[in-house]
Amino acid sequence: MGTQPHEHHEAGDPTAVRAALGLGLLAVGGLLLNTTRPWQKPGHPLLLAAGWTVSGTLLVCGLVLLARCVRTVHGGPGPEHPGTGDRRPS
Repeated sequence: MGTQPHEHHEAGDPTAVRAALGLGLLAVGGLLLNTTRPWQKPGHPLLLAAGWTVSGTLLVCGLVLLARCVRTVHGGPGPEHPGTGDRRPS
C-alpha cells in the first residue's frame, strides 16, 4: 500500500548527503591535482605550494567525511556499542 500525498514523510538520510559531499570533494581534489600537474610544469614555488595545498585539503576533507559516514553506517567503537572497541583477552 503506497503512502498518500497528505501523509507525513520523513526526511532523507543525512549520511547520504555527507557521503556524496565527501565523494565530490575527493573527485574535485583529484581532478585539481591531475589537471594542474605541478610535477610536470615548472612554475613559481608559491603557485605550486598553493596548488598542492588546495588539492591536498580537498582530498583530506573528502576522506574524513567519507570515513565519518562509514563509521556512522557500520557502527564503530563508542558508548552506543560497548565492548566492540578493545578486545583484549581477560
